[in-house]
Amino acid sequence: MKQSSTRRAMFVLAAILVAAAFSTPSLANDPDPLQDFCVADPTSGITLNGFPCKNPANVTANDFFFAGIAKAGATNNTQGSVVTGANVEKIPGLNTLGVSLARIDYAPGGLNPPHTHPRATEIVFVLYGELDVGFITTANVLVSKHIVAGEVFVFPRGLVHFQKNNGYMPAAVIAAFNTTDSLQENLA
Repeated sequence: MKQSSTRRAMFVLAAILVAAAFSTPSLANDPDPLQDFCVADPTSGITLNGFPCKNPANVTANDFFFAGIAKAGATNNTQGSVVTGANVEKIPGLNTLGVSLARIDYAPGGLNPPHTHPRATEIVFVLYGELDVGFITTANVLVSKHIVAGEVFVFPRGLVHFQKNNGYMPAAVIAAFNTTDSLQENLA
């Protein structure tokens, strides 16, 4: 009887170890860099997932710099909002680093319409103004909040979300993503 319970315990332990070995996490995010940096070389004729690296001897500080989100963007369009990306296409030094930013400006009544980022979680920090924000869970539940200057809200990866300025003054946020290119897919 003792030998049978020992054998059963060994079997359970072996099953747990096999299950653990085959339950590796999904690798649906940006790969880890293999060197200090890999400044994107968009002029290269090589096609791959991401950009090939620029020769390190040709890298400058400007490869890691972008002033494009310092000023408000023009919101005089049908949606009353504009997204200014600070991603690998604007900052080649972000290539393989797994982060990017965007500035989103909203006119009063402006909307960043329902969209998703299949590869990224998004977190917004309100610079000024106020917004109604939210996302829809896979169980079809709306999670929403009214946020104001200095506050932060997170949109989980892949979930449909939106931001709307229901205030009477302009609003702006800085959005951060855990990918070098947030790959926004608009739904509306």
